Amino acid sequence: MRKSSPGRNLTSVLLIWVLVLMPIAVFGQTKVSMPKNKYKIQDDVKIGNEYSGKVEQQFPMVNDYESARYIEDVGRSLVNSIPREFQQSAFRYRFKIVNARDINAFALPGGPMYVNRGLIEIARNEGEMAGVMAHEISHVALRHGTAQATKQSSLGSQLGTIGLILGGAILGGQAGAQLGAMFAAGFQLKYSRQYENQADVLGARIMANAGYDPIDLANMFKTIAGQSEGGRPPEWLSSHPDPDKRYQAIRNERNTLRVSPNPIKITRGFTQVKQQLASMPKARTMAEIEKDSKGTATTNTGGGNTEAGNTGGPANNEMSTGRYSNRVPLPSYSTRVYQNGNLLQMRVPSNWRQFGGQNDVWFSPEGAFGNQGITHGAVVGIYQTQQRNLQRALDEYVKVTLKSNTYLRQTRGYSRTRISGRTAYATMISGRSPVTGNTEYALIYGTWLQNGNMLYFIGVAPERDSYRYNGAFNRMVRSIQLNPQA
Repeated sequence: MRKSSPGRNLTSVLLIWVLVLMPIAVFGQTKVSMPKNKYKIQDDVKIGNEYSGKVEQQFPMVNDYESARYIEDVGRSLVNSIPREFQQSAFRYRFKIVNARDINAFALPGGPMYVNRGLIEIARNEGEMAGVMAHEISHVALRHGTAQATKQSSLGSQLGTIGLILGGAILGGQAGAQLGAMFAAGFQLKYSRQYENQADVLGARIMANAGYDPIDLANMFKTIAGQSEGGRPPEWLSSHPDPDKRYQAIRNERNTLRVSPNPIKITRGFTQVKQQLASMPKARTMAEIEKDSKGTATTNTGGGNTEAGNTGGPANNEMSTGRYSNRVPLPSYSTRVYQNGNLLQMRVPSNWRQFGGQNDVWFSPEGAFGNQGITHGAVVGIYQTQQRNLQRALDEYVKVTLKSNTYLRQTRGYSRTRISGRTAYATMISGRSPVTGNTEYALIYGTWLQNGNMLYFIGVAPERDSYRYNGAFNRMVRSIQLNPQA
């Protein structure tokens, strides 16, 4: 009989306990690795920032504070659940809802992500919606956009090409059109089947880490396929033409994960946002948005146009059919309260009409609005920026506005002021109006919101009537009350 070795026995015992305590499932997980990529992390960030502005120029966003906060909260929970080896500190994930009824979602390199209203409306629970978001987040985390461009080296301008790889979205430019023309029909680039499989696998892990059940992602693919015309899946699922195989693959991966026995399903926030979206006017399809945009000159990149080319402005026909007049009534001293959900409230002249835009709201008296914007009135909206300095953020917004309104020039420096108790900055731009032929001016204010976006206020009036309008604009700005959480 050989003498036993205590050290060897102890090692054996410890190994047995490790195997007992470690879930057998870990050994069955599908391996996911970062694909080959010749681009720098900052290239992803740069592309995402550039094309997020173009997306928000072309497509209407749901401008509801509670809905925006909800989708941001769900997105943040998923981002925090990305496995450590796939986290990028330079990426800035942010989430918005596109006011379109197509069942879709897409993400840009570096972090910007967009969830269509139609996707939320068809989801049966928060897990189904979060599953699609986790899939798209996985494309970003794995840097599939720049990895795809690395493989497609023959496509010319790589940075432009990357902008059209929208996480399997249905969006894209028409064949031969300028890169970045984000419209619903026509040519688009798609991720490879390999990348889609990777996003499914990593998405399932992110879901499980965040407290969701990955089976909801699998269920969502079946739901989407069942809702598609002729039983065909939409374009963003075309890399996986067989939803049954995709369902089974995710189900198999789920069996290798630690899934909560009480996963997140129906939440209060999900229910409230579904109700809020259902109360809104019916959303247009991407194709309808494209058709409407071809009929109007929309050149602004999300900023507040005062006149021609007001993409940032009202998208409804009521305003565009207004008639300009040389006899515009002065702002009344009597006011009414305007309230935007839990975001803000302010007082506006009672004789000014209200028009809802994509990311803003416009107020103008009769005779001062039409198909080229407003000649008298005010605009309040939210501007997304990467700046962390308020004055620089406002300066960035002013430059966007001047680019879209080439007849205007900045005529005053930045002065510090307060809006709803918060630090704010103000400036002024002016120029000869192509509508009235008179010199007009616009007072522009900006202050921070808690989520890093900038709230802006613009007051527009003819320069000759400035003494009559300055008081109205000052009263409006002083009346703004922001929710402390906003």
